[in-house]
Amino acid sequence: MKHRICMVSDFFYPNMGGVESHIYQISQCLIARGHKVVIVTHSYGDRKGVRYLTNGLKVYYLAVQTFYNQCALPTIVTSLPIIRSICIREQITIIHGHSAFSTMAHEAMFHGKTMGIRTVFTDHSLFGFADVSSILTNKFLKISLSGCNHVICVSHTSKENTALRAGMNPEDISVIPNAVDATMFTPDPTKRSSRNITIVIISRLVYRKGTDLLAGIIPEICCRHRNVNFIIGGDGPKRIILEEVRENFELHDRVQLLGSVPHTNVRNVLVQGDIFLNTSLTEAFCIAIVEAASCGLQVISTRVGGVPEVLPPKFIKLAEPSVSELLEAIEDAISDHQLQRSINPYEMHEEVRKLYTWQDVARRTEIVYNRVASEPKQELRERLLINLHAGPVVGKVFLLIAVFNLLLYWFLEWLLPRKGIDLAVDFPNSAFIKDNNLGTKNKTSESLKESGFEQILA
Repeated sequence: MKHRICMVSDFFYPNMGGVESHIYQISQCLIARGHKVVIVTHSYGDRKGVRYLTNGLKVYYLAVQTFYNQCALPTIVTSLPIIRSICIREQITIIHGHSAFSTMAHEAMFHGKTMGIRTVFTDHSLFGFADVSSILTNKFLKISLSGCNHVICVSHTSKENTALRAGMNPEDISVIPNAVDATMFTPDPTKRSSRNITIVIISRLVYRKGTDLLAGIIPEICCRHRNVNFIIGGDGPKRIILEEVRENFELHDRVQLLGSVPHTNVRNVLVQGDIFLNTSLTEAFCIAIVEAASCGLQVISTRVGGVPEVLPPKFIKLAEPSVSELLEAIEDAISDHQLQRSINPYEMHEEVRKLYTWQDVARRTEIVYNRVASEPKQELRERLLINLHAGPVVGKVFLLIAVFNLLLYWFLEWLLPRKGIDLAVDFPNSAFIKDNNLGTKNKTSESLKESGFEQILA
């Protein structure tokens, strides 16, 4: 099957992060497999309107007001007109939302349910069950996923977490891990210091990433080992704690704070290190440790979430999320390095390259799309009443919202009929050219002229 997919998330380039990289990489691989992919996100500064990325990947940067932490202001129904217009113009068959934090993803899936479009959701995070924030988020997730056709999680731990939070049948959840473009993360031992051992940390400096643990580890390791230095890439509200540690212990020459590191420069930072340290308090997958292992670094990480599933035991040393446990793991890694017991970085790179590829992620995601597309469409009554699964009170509230959304959708169908919306011309990527036997330049040019794409480019 060839699908027309709309990826929706508040998090995309030029913002940097694991979700952003995941959406871009899987979209490129799906395009290479012959599918059409468009991305919908909110504007970033002056980046508004429609942009084309590599291989004709179209991105809609909507002029939507952000509310908190790069997330759009939740409005539920006011985004229906633009989402409907995009889905009709691009002839979308599947809406794929990313990240439980993304309000745009949840709203797009809600509208997709109203329009009868099949929906898929990828959960990239883990949540608790006790604090107020988690309770509210989990309730909203249960409402959002009540009508979702299928859910993808990046680890088995994440699958269990999502099934419990959303009250879903585990059979409707698939596990497809993240991946890494190994060609971008290759080892280079010549960049390492011959006299010192360098520990690299690349992470957002926030509470969830264990920055407080890091503040307790740095002075202790620097006191024990005069030849150990730290390189820290990333920014966030907890950066001030690390600056205070560096100031109080006079470690300016041994602790580098690089600030925010563009993803294109991450490899250049990683290859300077011998050990990669991850102190996260919760992680669904942690792509950073895969990138570090691909560059040949010995990885030390907290034993949380889906981290134990990511790398073979010989590549990673796991510790409980405490200063004492992490110090012990770091001591073991330093000892291995001094006794030259570390694994050859090129062997690590080769094994990681075989374990995680975006092509494999795209292939497995395509299987999910095929399964969703082959399912019988839900009747209108069923799509509405499924909101009642969210709870005796909240379910009835969202049933009323769903009915209002449906009435607004019917009004838009009358006010702005489909026949008055121009269909977007598909970008002729290499898979399109191959499928249509457009092997020569002249044939391709003639096909573009017939499709009207040549006029758009002009």
